[in-house]
Amino acid sequence: MRSFRMLWRYPVITVAAIILVAVLVLHSVGEEVAGRWLATAAVSVFVAWTLVGMVRDVLRGHVGLDILAVVAMVATLAVGEYVASLIIVLMLSGGEALEDFAARRAKRDLTALLDRSPRIAHIVTHPRASDSDEVQDVDVDDVAIGDVLLIRPAEIVPVDGILLSDTGTFDESSLTGESLPVSREAGGEVLSGAINGSRAVRIRAVRRSADSQYQQIIALVHAAEGSRAPVVRLADRFAIPFTAVALVLAGAAWAISGDPTRFAEVLVLATPCPLLIAAPVAFLGGLSRAAKAGVIIKGGAVIEQLARVRSAAFDKTGTITQGRPALVDVRPSEHIPADRLLLLAASAEQYSSHVLADGIRRAALDRGLELMMSEEASENATNGVTALIDGHSVVVGKPAYVASVAPETTRATLSAGEAAAYVAIDGRFAGVLVLADDPRPEASAVVSWLRAHGVERLVVLTGDSRSTADSIAREVGIEDVHAELLPGEKVQLAAQMRPRPMMMVGDGINDAPVLAASDIGVAMGARGATAAGEAADVVILVDSLANVVDAVSIGRHTLRVALTAIWIGIGLSVGLMLVATTGVIPAVAGALVQELVDLATILYALRALGGPPTGLEPATKKLPKKAVTD
Repeated sequence: MRSFRMLWRYPVITVAAIILVAVLVLHSVGEEVAGRWLATAAVSVFVAWTLVGMVRDVLRGHVGLDILAVVAMVATLAVGEYVASLIIVLMLSGGEALEDFAARRAKRDLTALLDRSPRIAHIVTHPRASDSDEVQDVDVDDVAIGDVLLIRPAEIVPVDGILLSDTGTFDESSLTGESLPVSREAGGEVLSGAINGSRAVRIRAVRRSADSQYQQIIALVHAAEGSRAPVVRLADRFAIPFTAVALVLAGAAWAISGDPTRFAEVLVLATPCPLLIAAPVAFLGGLSRAAKAGVIIKGGAVIEQLARVRSAAFDKTGTITQGRPALVDVRPSEHIPADRLLLLAASAEQYSSHVLADGIRRAALDRGLELMMSEEASENATNGVTALIDGHSVVVGKPAYVASVAPETTRATLSAGEAAAYVAIDGRFAGVLVLADDPRPEASAVVSWLRAHGVERLVVLTGDSRSTADSIAREVGIEDVHAELLPGEKVQLAAQMRPRPMMMVGDGINDAPVLAASDIGVAMGARGATAAGEAADVVILVDSLANVVDAVSIGRHTLRVALTAIWIGIGLSVGLMLVATTGVIPAVAGALVQELVDLATILYALRALGGPPTGLEPATKKLPKKAVTD
């Protein structure tokens, strides 16, 4: 049955093989004329079909290499080499089959993500009945925010949710690359795509299917699969010179020898399969290798940009640092107690998406403070939040933002790695909350690797204060720092950076504009930064900056393999054509030899599935234990 499926999948190969056998049989029984007419009719149909495709390509502005194959088939028929013409048909259709096989091999790791996409969710219809779960199976797209879901043992979590059960263990390897199961307690976030452990748990949906982490990854994979790399078009641009060289060599061989057969013998070795197949296979291999490493690259065009990156800019919080700042000091002014300052600030920070807000909220809860709801709240992106809490107007944010309502605001003295949130209450400066966010342990090694591998300029672009940004940047080895930036200012600085291409690495919603504006936007998406992931060209699924190095390394290796495969195909074809001008390679033998050239270039292109190590210590790529267990 598998053989029949193969024959049905590639009908041109099947028909061409049957006709070739029939022609050989007719030739062996002395019916050469009938065999010639059968071959001529079959090849003519194939030539006409190819010409129709060529015309369509030209109308779309794409000039390809099929003209060589058409000329070779016509020439072999004209000089009576009809067996060779049938072999060319088999070679071209067989090349497509080889490309298909290589593409499936290269896309295996990409499609593994798609195959695991959850499709069914179990909604608990009576969530308060804890002893017996009455569930209704629905399509995952029908899950609404707030629905309580039952996740059975070994099932895939269908949407992002909050754990309602006391504890749960989940395999998040497909999301973060972390091989060990992680434990979650009640109230912890569980991401779609994670695999539940050995006991059933309940979660409350916090995002719809389309907005959940795993579905975002699926969308990125679809985008990566559907792209076409510039280097493939570069292979197409070889069409005119390669065609010209082949026709000149074939014409010269004919003119010198006086034998028109020599023209056909040269052209059968000029068929373009290596150029048409090698580059797409190499880029699919690179995309697959990246996906396996926890890096989603949105297409071959991005791979080429990564391979040539010359400048890199980094956001600070959540990118160079671990992104989980912890409160280390409360510095109230004279007219307010420390706990009261923290309570009001944390209550206001409930309405902020800034990374410091989470640290302030966690610190208040850890101290047993019960947060209060706001009667009115608004956030000024990257600057701060204003909220009406318990009858008081509370402003929390950057010093300049707080100083706009409390002019007596004074800047705090901070140590290396510390950041501060300034607080004003009822128009008076109320104090400072000091948080510390340490650099990622792998950050220094990543900066050193990029600098050692041709990235000429490294910059920090951050909205945080100058003193904090300078201290963190010095610690990881970056001297060029631009601090206290608004999103628009980040975009402007990124546009002005030289040399190009320029890569921006960021995390969070406020980085989405600069990621979209950069030549290569890289989002640290392990914690579900949907907006940043959509704007970026590359999404890092593992919570480690070391994967930026993986992305650049894979890009360089993939581009090198693609270009080498193209030149191998060109070199072998031109060399064989030169030999064929002497007449030592018959047309039939030349057609068979060219198939070996196709195979060689495809096998070389599959080298993109592997590659040399980056040189970073493996330990720097592991998710920090705190990030796993929190």
